[in-house]
Amino acid sequence: MMKSPGYVKLRRVFLTAALLLVCQPAFAEKRVALVLGNSAYQNVAKLPNPVNDGAVIAATLKDAGFDVVDSRHDLPAAETRRALRDFADRARDADIALVYYAGHGIEVDGANYLIPVDAKLERDTDVYDEAFSLDRVLLAIEPAKKLRLVILDACRDNPFSKNMKRTVASRAIGQGLAKVEPTSPNMLIAYSAKAGSTAADGDGKNSPFTIALSKHLTTPGLDVRRAFGFVRDDVLKTTSNRQEPFVYGSLGGEDVPLVPAKGVPVTSAPAPAPNPQAEARRDYELALQIGNRNALNAFLAQYPDGFYASLAKLQLEKIATEEARVAATEKARLAEQERAKLAAEGAQKAQQAKADADAKAAEQARIAAERAKQVAQEQAAEAERKRVATEAQGADKAPDNNTVADNAAASRASASPSMAEKPQDEKGEKAVNLAALTSGPPPAELAKSVQAELRRVGCLTASADGEWNAASQRSMAMFNRHAGTKFDVKLASLNALDAIKLKSSRVCPLVCEHGFRADGDRCSKISCAEGSFLNDDNECERRRAKKPVASRDTDERPARAKRPSRLSPGVDVDLVRRGAPSGQQVCDRGGCRAVARGCHLEYRTTAQGGPYEGGGGNVQICN
Repeated sequence: MMKSPGYVKLRRVFLTAALLLVCQPAFAEKRVALVLGNSAYQNVAKLPNPVNDGAVIAATLKDAGFDVVDSRHDLPAAETRRALRDFADRARDADIALVYYAGHGIEVDGANYLIPVDAKLERDTDVYDEAFSLDRVLLAIEPAKKLRLVILDACRDNPFSKNMKRTVASRAIGQGLAKVEPTSPNMLIAYSAKAGSTAADGDGKNSPFTIALSKHLTTPGLDVRRAFGFVRDDVLKTTSNRQEPFVYGSLGGEDVPLVPAKGVPVTSAPAPAPNPQAEARRDYELALQIGNRNALNAFLAQYPDGFYASLAKLQLEKIATEEARVAATEKARLAEQERAKLAAEGAQKAQQAKADADAKAAEQARIAAERAKQVAQEQAAEAERKRVATEAQGADKAPDNNTVADNAAASRASASPSMAEKPQDEKGEKAVNLAALTSGPPPAELAKSVQAELRRVGCLTASADGEWNAASQRSMAMFNRHAGTKFDVKLASLNALDAIKLKSSRVCPLVCEHGFRADGDRCSKISCAEGSFLNDDNECERRRAKKPVASRDTDERPARAKRPSRLSPGVDVDLVRRGAPSGQQVCDRGGCRAVARGCHLEYRTTAQGGPYEGGGGNVQICN
């Protein structure tokens, strides 16, 4: 049967299309994003940067090849809900769904809410009607298959909470956003600042968090968790450790980059060859997340040698130095308590001298343990930083354990020349002589960060210059007294820095000069009402009114018969009667004289101004 030319041509077209479909690689992942930036708030002061931050993130995602990037700014509540509803439709067939929000957020009773630009929030219950909850955002990205990501640059200092009326006294309104635990798999929620703390809006056009995001988030081939680790490092460095981004949620063992590695087509490629380091890395990260001695020992029992085993030993050394520091601190406290007790009881000099020596030795051991802990923390942190950097560059191509051990030894030697290594113990591990550590000055950056936090909580008035001087030690002592802590005042420590950061408001009371009283964070002048004055206790006190003294200008009494005088011998009775109608007379070293009109006699001791003879006597008092 002969086929027509048209039939042959049509068959050729179908055959070509079929070959193209067969030869094409698998379709690439679909990635969608919704970017929201709220700056022009209608009922509170405007925020300068969120719209700029949203524009930067939108441009970054578009350059990274996202299929859909819906960028909105300054949306009221109704339009925000509509945007979330539309985005949920786009995320239904997406592999990766991302929502970025910059603006105001608030935490009420442990739940987080994002605030649109038309919100008033006059009462705490208004948040349920005028704002939209974080759960609403999570619902919009729920359909995505591989990764659901929410990024919130909404931990700024919230002006709504300051003027908001409380309908229930027990309802909690927190600072920043509350901690969240995603219930859906493959979901991450990133905060620009750790739960319960606030984030900086930035001095330039963009916030520090957004600048770091645009730098690391879309790095080709970089796992999203590592990307947020680099973001955290950049923000901590930019803000001098005042702001720490945080990520909540978890992913599986495979890397999940937002952008595929360059030169690698997104196809359904065969499974890669097993990496012997990958399993050790995952188990090490799990043990590190648990963060206690049992978890790390269990890891070492499974992986006794290698790069990650050396890292686990550094983490165990950090835990051991912390335990030694706690024990040394308690011993120093007991020794000081015993010394004070013996001094108060008036013990023998030999006992007091021994107690003084014990207290001094315990204090030196405590300082050595504190310094040892800092050194161990620095070593572990440096090793972790190098591990993350190495894994990001070489995908689990870790250096050998000898390199890690050498680096740790070098750090130990540079931290303190007197830290000599002891012979190996029964387990073959090298011990550190804690007592040989010196209490040298803390790192300038750490001291500067502690000083900045002490200024924030009202315990330090001097500038944060990084020099841990007497003023800084006094301010640390004030913080200990008012916060109920017992940190060493002689040096700045990471523990002290973490404890001060947890305080969201003033800790040390505001001290004002005489004539002023503390009014919030400023001193206000005290004004006393008419008829009152400011006393030495800085309190208003009413003036005492002078009591009137009755006097008689003329003697209108009828003349009395002359009676025998009861005055002392030698006193002129006529003189007394002429000068003082009352018949009173005052005598001193100069002789006796009549009490003047309008005056009266009072008995005064010598200390009160009376005569020396006889230890006191009558004196004339005139009003």
